[in-house]
Amino acid sequence: ELIITVDDNGMGMTEQIRQSIFEPFFTTKKLGEGSGLGLSIVQKLVHQYQGSIEVRSQPGLGSQFKLRLPVLVGESNDNRNK
Repeated sequence: ELIITVDDNGMGMTEQIRQSIFEPFFTTKKLGEGSGLGLSIVQKLVHQYQGSIEVRSQPGLGSQFKLRLPVLVGESNDNRNK
């Protein structure tokens, strides 16, 4: 299993916002500053590869995103060394 953790020391999120962040087109930015698609696309890709994404956040304390992805062990499709 590959675990990628991203932490920030930003303003954090309320529980209400955290519950909505993966919804397509959800954004807290001003009109024209963001499409609200980034996190919904990330979540879709992570789930497509049988992974998971977990979010922890508190107002004033920043946020942490933890992605868990399976690691495939086996033959490589890399033909550069042949």
